[in-house]
Order: sequence, then structure tokens, then C-alpha cells
Amino acid sequence: MYKNPHSNNLLLNLGIESLNEMQETAADAILNDANVLLLSPTGSGKTLAFLLPIYEMLNEDINTRVQCLILVPSRELGLQIEQVWKKMGTNYKVNVCYGGHSIETEIKNLSNPPAVLIGTPGRIMDHIDRGTFKTDYIETLVLDEFDKSLQLGFHEQMSFIISRLTKLNKRILVSATSDIEIPKYTRVVNPTVLDFIPHQEENTNLDMKMVVSKEKDKINSLFNLICSLKSESAIIFCNHRDAAERISDTLNEKGIYATYYHGGMDQDERERALIQFRNGSVSYLVTTDLAARGLDIPEMKHVIHYHLPSKEDEFTHRNGRTARMLASGTAYIIAHESEKKWIISTTA
Repeated sequence: MYKNPHSNNLLLNLGIESLNEMQETAADAILNDANVLLLSPTGSGKTLAFLLPIYEMLNEDINTRVQCLILVPSRELGLQIEQVWKKMGTNYKVNVCYGGHSIETEIKNLSNPPAVLIGTPGRIMDHIDRGTFKTDYIETLVLDEFDKSLQLGFHEQMSFIISRLTKLNKRILVSATSDIEIPKYTRVVNPTVLDFIPHQEENTNLDMKMVVSKEKDKINSLFNLICSLKSESAIIFCNHRDAAERISDTLNEKGIYATYYHGGMDQDERERALIQFRNGSVSYLVTTDLAARGLDIPEMKHVIHYHLPSKEDEFTHRNGRTARMLASGTAYIIAHESEKKWIISTTA
């Protein structure tokens, strides 16, 4: 499949014997088509699906110039992509730039330009405006989780960046959500659409359970549910930052090791929370929808909806943290008695 025999070694470095069907199809389309729209669920391996063909397309003769730009909606997703690229063991440099990171450090890193540059739209726009790196050799653009970038309002930044990429001949849009209108400024015309998002009813590995709370404050119901999970870890989703902190603090007071995670925390705090959750120092991550996708966290057997999200697609992304691929998992919805009928009708 690949013109470069070293690509097989990259898979070995990642501990992977072969690609799945989505990755094979995506890699082939990206190598051969100018515009590709890849739609695939959270946890299906989209990052590798575009990184492998990007490696194939890089030119060794211009290794000291940025050749591929990957725009991401969050610093966490950017760092995750960087980790995968480094683990692949290529000979090409990679850098990631994002808000909250030292701009001086990034400028120093970019003085020796990477072949692959990853970044959030605001920070990449800043660097282009400063002239920190040249865009003359960027032929490939990836908009990863671009639906989330649109949702977060990065239109102006992405439009500015794309207008400066005059040598683009390959545009790759990646999303875990379908039915999205592609903005004109992307210049993506008649893309090859690869839709691997299954119909909701096909996910037989996900078990949905409702926990009815007699009290409007659901914290006691959450505590009792956690006690029934036999010390297995879980992600607990709520809709507000202050709620995440309050729930986490209350669980710790009750002897349950938990931490919170949301967009109002600084980068060091967020990374510390994720490290504690990954290494098992805490068993429960109480979070907003920021953790619904784009994070490198372990496979979960349990997802708990303390609050239901306002949008259906976020409900799907939250549940995507469990029952991935061939694994099974359970999503719990904690509902007050007054919410029960409404929840049954909206999630049926």
C-alpha cells in the first residue's frame, strides 16, 4: 500500500500489526485525492489515519521547512497528535503551539522549523502574523475535529490562516460528527467523503442505564452509584465548571478519590489532573464536555452523565469514551424523578 517501506516500521514502533478498515481507506484517499472529509467516531484511530499518509507525502529535500499544518481546537488534542508522531519514530521534526504555552519557547522551536506543525487556530494565526515561520512550503492542511473548531468560533482565525497558505494542494477535514456545513474559506470543493460513523442503534456494546435520584441535588445518588462500581474508574460529565469542582470536592470529602477538569483551569492544572487520572492516583474525573473527545485517556468501562448536555452530538461524544471498538461499556444517566419521562423520550 505504501511507497515508503519505512512505513511498516512506523506501525511496529506504535505496537500495531495492521491498520483497520477506516485507516486503510482514509490513507489511500488522502494519498490520492486533493480534498478528503473523514468522518469517524471518537476512539476509532483517526489520528493515525492521517499521520501515516502525511509521512508518505513529506519531502526529505526540504526537511527544514514546514510542509504540513494541522489545526486543532484544543491544546490537549494537539499534544496527543504530537505524541503519536513522536512514537512513530520518523526522521521529521514536529512542534505543537497553543495558547497558554510560552510564546518565546515556541518562537525558539520554530527557528529550526518542523516538517509537521500542529497548533490551535489562535496561536498559529499569531505566529503567521509575527512571521515566525514561512508558509511557502506548506502543501498539506489538516483540520482535525474541525466541527469542534467551528463550534468554538475559530472561523476568523482559520480563514486568516488558510488565506496565507498559497501553496496548498491537499486539504483533509476530520470529524467525529456528520452533517456539518463546510465553510467556503476552507476552499474544500467536492471532497472525497469517507463516512465511518455508525448508526446509533448499531452500537450494541454500549449499555445505557438510568439512575433515578429522589433529591434534586444528585450527589448522594452519584456517591451510591460509584460505590456500586467495585472501584472501577469512571468519567463523570456535568455542564458547568463550578459544578465539576463542587462534585469533585464533595466526593473527596466522602472518601472517593476524584479530581476535576475544565477549560477554566490553567494548562499545568489540567495536565496534572489528567496525569493523576491516567496513573490511577484518582479513580474519578469530574469534567465538562472538554473531556468528551480529543484527550489521550484510558478506555473507560463507565461514563456517568451527572447532567445531560444541551446538544445530542455531545451526548454521543461523551459516550464515545466507553464501548470503543470491540469493548463494552455502560453509560449512566443520573436523573431526578421530574426529569425521568423527558429523558426517556429524548434518549430513546
